[in-house]
Amino acid sequence: QVQLVESGGGLVQPGGSLTLSCAASGSIFRLNAMGWYRQAPGKERELVAVIGSGGSTHYADSVKGRFTISRDNAKNTVYLQMNSLKPEDTAVYYCNADVLTTWYNPGNKYWGQGTQVTVSS
Repeated sequence: QVQLVESGGGLVQPGGSLTLSCAASGSIFRLNAMGWYRQAPGKERELVAVIGSGGSTHYADSVKGRFTISRDNAKNTVYLQMNSLKPEDTAVYYCNADVLTTWYNPGNKYWGQGTQVTVSS
């Protein structure tokens, strides 16, 4: 199986910064796209940013210019650098990865347990 473990959430003031990390471990043959999603109370889970295995990135309009997604393929880790945080960024942030566990089986998507980010003064 595959495990995704997130870290780096917390409480930050508006305008502040946080960096989230997500490390993948287990039966990994290849990691394809990795991404971050978030879910605020009473709202649906939404895509924040995604990065392909080759480094291509995509961001939600609401975070463009403020958030940066990156990955370290040697460490099977994806990061989310969040700057200029706003109260509306408050949510549980989830890591997601598209993982091949063997070369001959289709990939599966895995989720982390989530980490709380709260932006408040």
